[in-house]
Amino acid sequence: MLLRFTLLLLLFLTGCSDTKTTSWTRSINQLCENKPNCVSTIEKREQFSVEPFLLTTKGEHSWEEIKQVALQLPGAKIADQSDHYLHIEATSKVFRFIDDFEVEKKAEQLQVRSASRVGYSDFGVNRKRVETFRNQLIKQELIKQ
Repeated sequence: MLLRFTLLLLLFLTGCSDTKTTSWTRSINQLCENKPNCVSTIEKREQFSVEPFLLTTKGEHSWEEIKQVALQLPGAKIADQSDHYLHIEATSKVFRFIDDFEVEKKAEQLQVRSASRVGYSDFGVNRKRVETFRNQLIKQELIKQ
């Protein structure tokens, strides 16, 4: 019975991982949908919000360092970038799900958003990714604690 359930679950999740038909649009300034698979620094709803990222006074060169920290996240690769904006696709190891992780420097803080492209729940993966990013930035003294 457990084996049957596991096989059905794997088939279902594998079918959901087809992200070729799912398009992505820049969404750093958008609120999360009403699904538990997104977190953002601009959100006011507790379920979707993460604390602000306040920059230290390290200077303009820190943007390159911030990008390097983001690229160290598991499965990360740059999908798009411009002055003070970065869009990373973070691909999961097992099912190859793609999450969109965005960072934008605005004045003395970073706006950060991480969301799953497909599915309803992410089981906390996007929140964990954002907090890992935060901890690495703190460690390198790029943001305030």
